Amino acid sequence: MSTRFHAFTGKTQNREPHIEVRDLTVAYGDRVVLSDVSLTVGRGDVFVIMGGSGSGKSTLLRSMIGLIEPSVGDVSYAGHSFTQSGPSERASFLRRFGVLYQQGALWSSMTLAENVGLVLGEYTALSPEEIREVASFKLALVGLSGYEDAMPGELSGGMQKRAGIARAMALDPEILFLDEPSAGLDPVTSRRLDDLILALRRSLGATIVVVTHELESLLSIGDNSVFLDNETKTVIARGEPRDLLENCLDPKVQAFLRRSQEAAR
Repeated sequence: MSTRFHAFTGKTQNREPHIEVRDLTVAYGDRVVLSDVSLTVGRGDVFVIMGGSGSGKSTLLRSMIGLIEPSVGDVSYAGHSFTQSGPSERASFLRRFGVLYQQGALWSSMTLAENVGLVLGEYTALSPEEIREVASFKLALVGLSGYEDAMPGELSGGMQKRAGIARAMALDPEILFLDEPSAGLDPVTSRRLDDLILALRRSLGATIVVVTHELESLLSIGDNSVFLDNETKTVIARGEPRDLLENCLDPKVQAFLRRSQEAAR
């Protein structure tokens, strides 16, 4: 934790640590994007990374899955360093991850079943028939049974996000990383997606890391969280989101968590 301030720490879950980020700094030349970020995600948590625009939320997530290499610091999973791992060990780590990117990132020229089955064809010895069966099952888990042969362009935004989650679950990952899953969705669809995330956590026992700025979502699904400040580029509050709403006195955190209430006045 940075020595420049004392971050607010609210109530937290006492689960076994699954992910640990220690003293992480990401910089491009002289431009610091993240500074001295530390956090712990408990096994089975829905962990929320929140903050305003430009605070480094997506950069933190990408650093956690190896798409961005930190300038300083370490990311570890179940006590084993991901940052310091070699190519073969890192590949083993990555097979335990499932990722939903902001725009869904589905291949537009492939059906939903083909999108979900792509990773199965690459990383398993399943036959085409078995791959199709698994893809159908994953799509059914997210409420898309019967859409195996649909093209991404034929779906609504919410359905595309659910299809992206089905693809992220293809290899039965231990950890799901979801980058702005509710972005651009109407409130009803967003709420249904939140319900799906919680249902998947219950049924799969996965640890879920969510980047989001959607208030209703982060308050309804988050077991624990960190708040990234876009000025200092580091964590200024951590804890269960509703606890931060009620007890954190930092004006930046309060402005972020109460902005919908202010707009309604």
